[in-house]
Amino acid sequence: MENEGERLSTGIYGLDQIIEGGFRDKFSIVCVGSSGTGKTTFGIQFLMHGIDKGEQGLYVTMEESPEQIMREAEWMGWDMKKHFEKSLFFIHLKGKNFKKMIEEQLPQLVKARSDYDIKTRVVIDPMTPVIWATQDKLLQRELIGKLFYTLKELGVVFATVEEHSRPGETIGEDVLLPIYLADGALHLEYYPIGGAFNRTLKIIKMRGTHHGESVYPYIFARGLGAIIRTTPIDVVKEDAKSFSAVFDKAIKTAKELKASEEVVNQLQITKESWTYDYSPEEILQIMFDSLKLK
Repeated sequence: MENEGERLSTGIYGLDQIIEGGFRDKFSIVCVGSSGTGKTTFGIQFLMHGIDKGEQGLYVTMEESPEQIMREAEWMGWDMKKHFEKSLFFIHLKGKNFKKMIEEQLPQLVKARSDYDIKTRVVIDPMTPVIWATQDKLLQRELIGKLFYTLKELGVVFATVEEHSRPGETIGEDVLLPIYLADGALHLEYYPIGGAFNRTLKIIKMRGTHHGESVYPYIFARGLGAIIRTTPIDVVKEDAKSFSAVFDKAIKTAKELKASEEVVNQLQITKESWTYDYSPEEILQIMFDSLKLK
């Protein structure tokens, strides 16, 4: 019998702390946000964290080709190519018959993989074309429900949904159905006002989980991905010239605490590509807390 309390670390720095340690196994999570909020990065980060832990990843893409996605990941500091067709698999469904795919092809795929005793993380990016495939709400509900139900047999399903909310709407009407059908939902928002933390995350729901209810700012850093500020952290003011020293200290500490080679490489990539005009100390603290490196 599966462990109802089992949690899978998301790999998204700061998120585990506000959802009791991670996602519950065989859960469907919807990540909703408008263009520019970084939904795809959240999905890739979640997937790659599982692969780094020895799990497998299935990326269901409904727009961009696998080659485009792997190029985007490489820019952020993740090498998806070395895992391609080994522990990372793609299904490209652009322009396909979603009804036939969901009702016939996906169940066959899941059945074929049922003999593998290995956890698989699934990313659907974006799920929006399935919603747009029909105006019939009943058919939309049927397709989305079957999509989640089928793929959850493999493991946690993380689906991104493009939001197009009208003025005055808190949540766009077009994403209410996937939010309702999913086990958990994250809402990402972007405020183009400048500054460090101009993107925010809110947990709309997370079944069976006591989750944080605040609005949490987050940033992206090449090499690390998304870093969510879940609690205020007192940081020492650093001169811009000392940023390199801050990273060097963090890398040395990570090695002393026996962090994985992947984590050390992520820190090195972030050090080389850090372009913000403020100290990285806060995001490094969030990362270390997420990985329980103390």
